[in-house]
Amino acid sequence: MDFFSISSNYMAYVWYALPILLLVLFLKSAWFKGYFGEFLVNRMLAQLPENEYTILKNITLPSGDGTTQIDHVVVSEFGIFVVETKNMKGWIFGSAHQKQWTQKIYRHTYKFQNPLHQNYKHAKELESVLSVSPEYIYSLIVFIGDSTFKTELPPNVTHAKEGLAFIRSFTQRVLTQHEVREVIAMLDAIRLKPGIATAHHHKTYVKSIVAKKSTAKICPRCGASMLLRERKRGASAGEKFWGCSRFPKCRVVVKALIDKDAA
Repeated sequence: MDFFSISSNYMAYVWYALPILLLVLFLKSAWFKGYFGEFLVNRMLAQLPENEYTILKNITLPSGDGTTQIDHVVVSEFGIFVVETKNMKGWIFGSAHQKQWTQKIYRHTYKFQNPLHQNYKHAKELESVLSVSPEYIYSLIVFIGDSTFKTELPPNVTHAKEGLAFIRSFTQRVLTQHEVREVIAMLDAIRLKPGIATAHHHKTYVKSIVAKKSTAKICPRCGASMLLRERKRGASAGEKFWGCSRFPKCRVVVKALIDKDAA
């Protein structure tokens, strides 16, 4: 076999493998996982009776100097359900009060924002623009994917179709049909038009928030924020240190670098 034949076979192999590689990378991308997770939740929510529940998806609302993006809002006479989707696998560790939860896949450990805190902000945004009592706005976190909760979590943190059971567990009518129509009309009126420009604006805003948070001190034990404090007595009086904000429940202390952290 001559050099040209070998080269031709090699190039044919590359052109055959390249599309497969690109497809694998695409399927593993954060964008696709998020989109696919929202798609699955949308199909799940579609099982709710249309005459009782209205599903609004991918809602971007103006918020201060930025935006807030909500995966799904389900509006009904039984209340308003704010749904946050997480497409994740592995073991999930967390509690309602921790700022960060943990995802463990074999020997690899990753931290991510507590979705309850994230969705609380979404619910507060809705509360600020809707004439609805906050007690009728419910937060729901739905995990899609092969994940297992390894710590006890609240009932509004569920796997897939368990989210339907959570929504259906609210059987008391707290809003009138007129109020439901008003909520839907208000959200349609104030939401930003879906599209590339809106998505880009929100992505840029989220990146700026993440950049700010990356400089914040996080407790290595419980994931809560750390506060810069000063010793009041003893030989170390006046010395700066980082203490967990959940003190006395968590007593983690980290020495502060004055030239970097106290400025």
